[in-house]
Amino acid sequence: MKNWHLDDSWTLFLDRDGVINERIMDDYVKRKEEFILLPGVAKAISRANKLFSHVFVVTNQQGIGKGLMTERNLSEIHGYCSELLKTENGRIDRYYFAPNLASDNSDLRKPNPGMALLARKEFPTVDFHKSIMVGDSDSDIEFGRKLGMKTVFIGHNVVTEHEKADLTCDSLESFINLLV
Repeated sequence: MKNWHLDDSWTLFLDRDGVINERIMDDYVKRKEEFILLPGVAKAISRANKLFSHVFVVTNQQGIGKGLMTERNLSEIHGYCSELLKTENGRIDRYYFAPNLASDNSDLRKPNPGMALLARKEFPTVDFHKSIMVGDSDSDIEFGRKLGMKTVFIGHNVVTEHEKADLTCDSLESFINLLV
């Protein structure tokens, strides 16, 4: 990581489920009552806000495409997440989401680059070569690598390195601690 030459001009992209909140296996977080922030995340994001120019969430949400939830439900979930982060003065600059089904092959849906391209359009200072993608799936890592980002794989209770990620950590908190 020392050769990454991080400074406050860098951007942090975060997957949501499994990185920020508990993933519901074989289901989706469909209501804010189902959203459970992972331990240490609020403080980690607060610290990240001091290290990075922007902190974004990029999340595939095909539960919308399947009709299991609405964009309004998702907005409420993200509003609730922001409230929880404020307890440690943390913030997400923007939540980007892909409501499409995996079978749609939408440009928005990771590993395709659509959400990152939207972020750069809305925040022109974003430089993908000065960005880090943190995620817990192969599609997250592929998304970051396609765009030239550094990649961090979050593997809860995993001690082996992810074969394609630049770095593997057991939590977002652990990764941010390495930076500080």
